[in-house]
Amino acid sequence: MSKPELAGRKEWIALGVLALPLLLVSMDVSVLYFAVPFISADLGVSATEQLWIFDIYGFVLAGLLITMGSLGDRIGRRRLLIFGAVGFGLASVAAAYAQNPEQLIAARALLGIGGATLMPSTLALIRNMFHDPKQRSKAIAFWSAVMMGGITLGPVLGGFLLEHFWWGSVFLINTPAMILLLVLAPVLLPEFKTPAGGRFDLLGSVLSLAAVLPVIWGIKEIAANGAAVLPVVAIVAGLVFGVLFVQRQRTAAYPMVDLSMFRNRAFSGSLAANTIGTLALVGNAVFLTQYLQLVHGLSPLKAALWSLAPSVLVGGAAPLATALAGKLDRAYVIGGAFVLAASGYAVLTQVHVDSSLAVPLAGAGLLAAGLVMVMTLVTEAVVGSVAPERAGSASAVMETCSEFGGALGIAILGSIGTAAYRSDLPSSLPAGVAAPVREGLPAATAAATHLPGQLADTVLTTAQRAFTHSMNVVALVGTLLLLATAVTATLTLRGTTHPTPTQTPDPATEEPALTPAL
Repeated sequence: MSKPELAGRKEWIALGVLALPLLLVSMDVSVLYFAVPFISADLGVSATEQLWIFDIYGFVLAGLLITMGSLGDRIGRRRLLIFGAVGFGLASVAAAYAQNPEQLIAARALLGIGGATLMPSTLALIRNMFHDPKQRSKAIAFWSAVMMGGITLGPVLGGFLLEHFWWGSVFLINTPAMILLLVLAPVLLPEFKTPAGGRFDLLGSVLSLAAVLPVIWGIKEIAANGAAVLPVVAIVAGLVFGVLFVQRQRTAAYPMVDLSMFRNRAFSGSLAANTIGTLALVGNAVFLTQYLQLVHGLSPLKAALWSLAPSVLVGGAAPLATALAGKLDRAYVIGGAFVLAASGYAVLTQVHVDSSLAVPLAGAGLLAAGLVMVMTLVTEAVVGSVAPERAGSASAVMETCSEFGGALGIAILGSIGTAAYRSDLPSSLPAGVAAPVREGLPAATAAATHLPGQLADTVLTTAQRAFTHSMNVVALVGTLLLLATAVTATLTLRGTTHPTPTQTPDPATEEPALTPAL
């Protein structure tokens, strides 16, 4: 077997180009945190419209990932990336200058479509540019660090822009980066598409959308408002469409997703580990944000800046994971990373109302560092275990699992936290404040502002202590979940250190790196 061709300077520069869309798409998940009050004041946004402004981006992104991954495999990953950059840039301008809530919701939906084209394209192109496993590991470590950095930097950048410009600047910042991508991509990025990819499976695309959207919407609704008939029906309907989608992939002449990929332990086991990792990371972020702002009383911007403190640990996690995986079986490194993440949750079980900020930030740092190590290694395993012609659909499946993991983290850990919070409240709350206090810490904090001094202090202290207790319970559950996952992932992935794709690329099907895709 011939040794894989090593990537040169051009490929590493091209990796920096790919960081542009990845950074912006991941930032758009969190950049709105501070902008909503300004948008509401300017456009007169209702509570329902505010939820749609937040959620429509993630819904559309999640629903279209598999479709766009398959489309990129057929028309070319660079071509799809360029189309997505144009769409993302134009939608950003539309969002920045929206004149009413409906226009902004529509623009956010278009941003979700653009994001769905960009995310799997970046990872698939890395698979095409870096054939050597060691180089590919380093490239994916960089990819993971950029993605996590974007999510972390989103609130900070949003807060900075809103202090100096109008709310539309949080969207407009995307446009210059997309223009730069359009200039550099045709020169630096290679084109790749699946040889003899066949017709695009339109019915499969519709079924994938019908499977993903109702399930994620239902999970988020249950997390936000509790169990109800409509969200449960939506989840069941989504699962039915999911079964139909799988059946379609078994019988279609040109399936969107090759189901044989799931028979590979490196692929399926890594998907499961990635889903649990995202669940744990997102589930903790919900509680940590409220703790910093509503228990410690930090402003949103200060809370975001303090949340950057663990980045010292997180920044070195991805390269460390890659270095260790080069010397040890990947399974043991992933298992150890889950244990490291579990230690972060263990620290969070010791957080109290009057704890120093160092305690929750240290816990969050250990958790994030461990999970970044996991995500780096499982991403490399998913991409490296399939042939280059399948990289687009494989990347899309992984990103879709991440979306499910995030939704489940909010729903499952959020529900556990709500139950623990309410169980810790005293039964002797004054009748006039019992309802908002039972609803949660944000509602209790808002209600306390309208109460006389002594009663306000009592309400706040009671709610803060109950919330901190709920945070400890969630952290304990998270610790046990991650330790169990460490054992399972180690056993499942053992022996898959050097995944071998079931197919090898035909060099004749790859277009020259300098050939424009347009």
